Amino acid sequence: MNRETCLSFDRQDPLASVRDEFVLPEGVIYLDGNSLGALPRQTLPRMTQVIGEEWGSGLIRSWNAAHWIEAPARIGDKIARLIGAQAGEVIVADSTSVNLFKLLAEALRVQPERHFILTEASNFPTDLYVAQGLIELLGGNHALRVIERADIERSLDGSVAVLMLTHVDYASGEIHDMRGLTAAAQKFGALVLWDLSHSAGAVPVDLNAAQVDLAVGCGYKYLNGGPGAPAYLFVAKGLQGAIQSPLSGWMGHTAPFAFEPEYRPASGITRQLAGSPPILSMLALEVAIDLWLRVDQQEARRKSMALGDLFIKLVDETCHDLGVEVASPREARLRGSQVSLRHTEGYRVMRALIDRGVIGDFRAPDILRFGFSALYTRYVDVFDAVRRLREVLTSRAWNRPEYANRLPVT
Repeated sequence: MNRETCLSFDRQDPLASVRDEFVLPEGVIYLDGNSLGALPRQTLPRMTQVIGEEWGSGLIRSWNAAHWIEAPARIGDKIARLIGAQAGEVIVADSTSVNLFKLLAEALRVQPERHFILTEASNFPTDLYVAQGLIELLGGNHALRVIERADIERSLDGSVAVLMLTHVDYASGEIHDMRGLTAAAQKFGALVLWDLSHSAGAVPVDLNAAQVDLAVGCGYKYLNGGPGAPAYLFVAKGLQGAIQSPLSGWMGHTAPFAFEPEYRPASGITRQLAGSPPILSMLALEVAIDLWLRVDQQEARRKSMALGDLFIKLVDETCHDLGVEVASPREARLRGSQVSLRHTEGYRVMRALIDRGVIGDFRAPDILRFGFSALYTRYVDVFDAVRRLREVLTSRAWNRPEYANRLPVT
């Protein structure tokens, strides 16, 4: 495998032109779309329009005239098309953590005879924290049961109210069997809640085909909605009458502008809203979702798998004796759109790489993560990134004293 071969792959890539839809700094190889997606080129002019015209000139009239009030449901319906859901099953609101709290609380409320949230120890830490906080708030007989990944199915029983899992593991990129685990939990009457934050825009998701009950996800990773972009949540149609929201804000009221003193939840997915939607960030997200809807998701998945395979092959060929170990599944169908490596000095190695124009990220204790967004990552980017990784390792460039000091964000 050489650089010219990778350039030939790029020339044949059906998605090559989509890269032009993004703002990418010259000289930077960006392999961190699994943490913050790149900026779509149309986001800036759209924001200029929203701020200058819709807010600047339209003022409060734009809630009606520019259809701001419809944005959570409208964008939710668009995201539904990316994750195998029906119109009216997804809404854009709040953050992933807040949405997770809402759905976990309701999963416990609607099953008062069940007392356990079941999850795995390697779940994304904030999901664990949210569940821990909810259990502390509720007290009583409720508890969080945390088990190892291999023990998930054998830990299911009639006491479990909800199985909470992240579809693609944030550290290793390993993919859970959504359909199989959902069916296994539902056999015992438990609800199933999936976190799709590393899935949407990375791997094909079909919530309805897997008969998923509940799901949450973020908008700022592979979906390219921008830093802190609004999140989304999914509630299957058949559950929407029972699942309300513990955050009964005015936007979730059936008639928010009637200003009634008592709360009456709206019908359908709208009851999951709480406060006023953050219009600027929500409309930035919509630009990126509209771009995604023009892309063949199966082709994007095929490319991301190929990029990951290429990365692993090059690491094996050029870095196998330099202290790095592949921490992701080697079989492409079993991993998301990332490959993780282990190195005892992982943080310092990543700092050195970033200073050489290859941007990935680090996760404790020793994981270097490299994300491959099929919309803008090239095969030659993978080749050049691994070459620079080898240079950092062979020269021990990571051993500079300043790299020992941890930055606030890793």
